Parts: sequence; structure tokens; C-alpha cells
Amino acid sequence: MKRTRTSKAWMREHVNDPYVQLAKKEGWRSRAAFKLMEIDDKDLLLKRGEVVVDLGATPGGWSQVAVKRVGDQGLVFALDLLEMEPIHGVLFIQGDFREDEVLHQLEEKLGDRRVGLVMSDMAPNMSGVPLVDQARVMHLAELGLEFCRAHLKPDGAFLVKVFQGSDYETFLRSMRETFKAVAVRKPDASRDRSPELYLLGRALR
Repeated sequence: MKRTRTSKAWMREHVNDPYVQLAKKEGWRSRAAFKLMEIDDKDLLLKRGEVVVDLGATPGGWSQVAVKRVGDQGLVFALDLLEMEPIHGVLFIQGDFREDEVLHQLEEKLGDRRVGLVMSDMAPNMSGVPLVDQARVMHLAELGLEFCRAHLKPDGAFLVKVFQGSDYETFLRSMRETFKAVAVRKPDASRDRSPELYLLGRALR
């Protein structure tokens, strides 16, 4: 398939991106690792010994950061539709989080453990139709929020990627109804032109 001008421009930007270059240099699997590190440095989410669930984990940048920061006494469960190369200390489940069977697999692995942090960097395959893509993104965010209601510790946290657009305000209200504190984060490693934001909810109501 012939590359479009847009895809060539994206590849050029990606290759020249300082965070992409730094990720390669330092051994992180993706530039997204720097987003999580910046947020965690500010909000102190990844505590030693914590149980963490990483939704939409592939290629594993967030899981790499999480397993390093929670230490040997912590546990990191990662889930993604796509395959992920193993990371020492991370338990990975391959499957579609929208499917009940996959959710049950994750719940079985968790057992009776309560989760300290749920991280969701999930994004659907983009269709290029903004309204459709926004609806899919927000649906994944809502599924993550449902999971939090069932499995978070009372003082746990939920960090979730969303896009500004339709349904954003509705989802923000749901976050505020679920958590005592909700903050918006836009880390430096997020590209300026990207509509992505991260919502951080802390302490269940």
C-alpha cells in the first residue's frame, strides 16, 4: 500500500520526536512511559507494594514504569487486545476488555486483591470518523470506570486517557460522582496537537 503524505509526515515527526529518541536510549518500550512518569512524579500513584492494573498495556511502556516503581512486593496485571512481549514481574492477559470472558480472566487473576491503581491508556482502532472514534474512546473509558467501582481500594486511583469532544463532560460527571477528587492531566510528553487528556480520580465515594 502506498504511503500517503500524512503518514509520511507522521513517521518523520515520530522518528524525530525527542521522547521517542529518549525512550530508545533508556530502554522504554514507548514514549508513553514518560507520560506516566511525569504524572506519577506529581501525584505519587505508584506506591511500593501496590497492586496495579494496566488496561491497554501494549507495547508495555506503562507496565515497565509501574513494575519498577511498585517493586518486588507489588503486582502489575496488564491487559491488551494485542500481543505484548513479556516483562519480568508483569502478569499479562491478551484479550478484548470489552468481552465478559476476558474481564472474568482478569478478575480470576486478581482474586480477592483490591487494586491501588487502575491505569487505562486504551484506544480503539481509529476509523477516521471523529464522532465514531470519540464514542469508542469514551466507551472504553466507561468500562474502565466500571471496573474501578468493583475492584479499587477505597483510597485507590484511576488514571484514564480520554479525548475532548462529545460525551467528555458526561464522563467527567461520572468520574466526579465516583471519586472524591478528580484532576485533569496533560503531560509534556503528550503531543500539543493531540486532543488526549488524562483524568485522574482518587478515593472512591
